[in-house]
Amino acid sequence: MTDYSLADDLALALTLAGEADLIALDRYRAQDLDIQLKPDRSQVTDADKRVEQMVREHIDAARPDDAILGEEFGRSGTGSRTWIVDPIDGTSNFVRGVPNWGLLLALVIDGVPEVGVVSAPALGRRWWAATGHGAWMQEHGGEARRLHVSGIDDLSAASISYNSLKGWDDAGRLDQLVAASRAVDRTRAYGDLWSYMLVAEGAVDAAGEFDVKPWDVAPMYPIIREAGGTATTMDGGTELDAGSLLVSNGLLHDRLRHQFATR
Repeated sequence: MTDYSLADDLALALTLAGEADLIALDRYRAQDLDIQLKPDRSQVTDADKRVEQMVREHIDAARPDDAILGEEFGRSGTGSRTWIVDPIDGTSNFVRGVPNWGLLLALVIDGVPEVGVVSAPALGRRWWAATGHGAWMQEHGGEARRLHVSGIDDLSAASISYNSLKGWDDAGRLDQLVAASRAVDRTRAYGDLWSYMLVAEGAVDAAGEFDVKPWDVAPMYPIIREAGGTATTMDGGTELDAGSLLVSNGLLHDRLRHQFATR
């Protein structure tokens, strides 16, 4: 197996993000967009499938020994290196014309997410990180700037985001979220990928949700970590298949975990 540096892997991921943006934007708000329901009743479009197929083809060519796990086409390959892809996180937003959607791409090595890219072309933003290389964002094609989480350490001054009340209710944690909303300064449901990237930018202090899959959370770990924050499951683990994610500036993490814990 060829050895690749994380810088090389990040460069590949960023190239794929650029290609994914072009494919998805071409289908965004298209009158002939093909929309289907998957068995779990979530939506999938021809854009989701086209983006994931492109990513798979490029990774197969550039990293033939690596495995791939994608939302639309499952797992292929084996080994210590796995690329995890959500071709369009926020497909329901994509379908409705809400600009909060984009590619999520991560490289997991020996179970640890080491490279992460989040690209939201309708918002004009892209975020990325690799272990030891910092976390960065680029807005509307401008200069890249390094990211760092906020320094808020007082829960009563914190701003937190979540995805949906229904997700918290289904997980049996809605009462905890309501209680947290009373303990903090501000709550907003920015939702999907944007919640987590706002934490990495330092604009929001924490974000969390339930009913997530590995492709929903994998890139968040290196981006939040390299921005100086903390990312875990709601129960404090780091398993990608645990079904929950809590990210924060690190200073508030333990208090929020306690706030959101089952009673």
